[in-house]
Amino acid sequence: MTATLPDAPRKTPVRPHRAWIVAAVALVALVGAAGFRATPGVLIDPLRDEFGWPRGTISSAVSVNLVLYGLTSPFAAALMDRFGMRKVVAGALVLVAIGSGLTVFMTAPWQLIACWGVLIGLGTGSMAMVFVATVTSRWFVARRGIVTGVLTAGGAAGQLVFLPVLAGLTEMYGWRSAAVTVCVSALAVVPLVVILLRDHPEDVGLLPYGATEPVPRVTGTGAARRAVGSLATAARTRVFWLLAGGFAICGASTNGLVGTHFIPAAHDHGMPETTAASLLALVGVFDVVGTIFSGWLTDRMDSRVLLGVYYALRGCSLLILPSLFARTAHPSMLVFIIFYGLDWVATVPPTVTLCRENFGMSGPIVFGWVFASHQIGAAIAAVAAGVVRDHLGDYAAAWYGAGALCLVAALLSARIRRGPVPEPA
Repeated sequence: MTATLPDAPRKTPVRPHRAWIVAAVALVALVGAAGFRATPGVLIDPLRDEFGWPRGTISSAVSVNLVLYGLTSPFAAALMDRFGMRKVVAGALVLVAIGSGLTVFMTAPWQLIACWGVLIGLGTGSMAMVFVATVTSRWFVARRGIVTGVLTAGGAAGQLVFLPVLAGLTEMYGWRSAAVTVCVSALAVVPLVVILLRDHPEDVGLLPYGATEPVPRVTGTGAARRAVGSLATAARTRVFWLLAGGFAICGASTNGLVGTHFIPAAHDHGMPETTAASLLALVGVFDVVGTIFSGWLTDRMDSRVLLGVYYALRGCSLLILPSLFARTAHPSMLVFIIFYGLDWVATVPPTVTLCRENFGMSGPIVFGWVFASHQIGAAIAAVAAGVVRDHLGDYAAAWYGAGALCLVAALLSARIRRGPVPEPA
């Protein structure tokens, strides 16, 4: 008689929590949005060559884009609460596709401003930092910090990683090929968002990752009013203006100046546009490392000290940049690129922390307004640098001016006081 062995229990395959899928879709949308917004950096010289438009005129479209990208951010959360993330993000991608596609037919500067400035500015602004905050607050309880860091770094890197591809297309097939590529890429992400992105874990019968009970939903009623009210309250404090002033300089020295004008500035010195775009892509690679490491430091050091150090080092690097431009990417330029990449958005984690420490439950909304100042600074720098190049024949004064402003930002950071966290309203 033989004994019958019991059947071995079947192992149920462990599926990843749906939150990780949502985060992955958000990352794709963020990387794409950042890349779409930064595309004009490779179009400045081609548009000037074809239409004869001054760099200052072309840069004005970038300026409008940057302003709307920032000002849309505080209100995007209200739209997501009212209509849902999926609808807002899908609509934003369609808006980007329309704006990019229509530029193929433009014949006047105002059309560039309307398409790349207004339409793409509004579209990409709806997928900015506030999208990161919305995804992480709804879908994550555990691992919220690391997810925030990865999404933030990925979004910032996206605007640089796309550039070599678009620069190569522009060089081989003309600037319209880059515009069409952005249009098609934006539309390609829409089905991904519609199928995989969900507004709340409860919509698919789940709790947020790491949660033991449902997270209360924020209703859309009064969301926009709260955004404006938070600004009105924060604007009465000194710390808000110090943070906003420093972050405006941060935007001027990154997105507005380097992100927009590094490629044409390098081209002025004989460097091919594809090489210059590849250097900016390398900035994006090291940006990921720098941002995550900055988050680690923020948990362990005074955020004011970190901000001061970041701004001071960035200012010193910009002061020596004009002497580094050449026909080729020599070792000194590579050192600058690596260093600047590590510092690119390293300012975000300590700035978010200081907003939370000083403004409590309203900290994320206040950060949205501080981020708006970042984009306003970027917009001013984008136009100013183009005007400097048109009138002086090179960008040297723009690099020196930005370097000096970064040193001012370091001083502003040192004057921030760490206040008690206010009681939630």
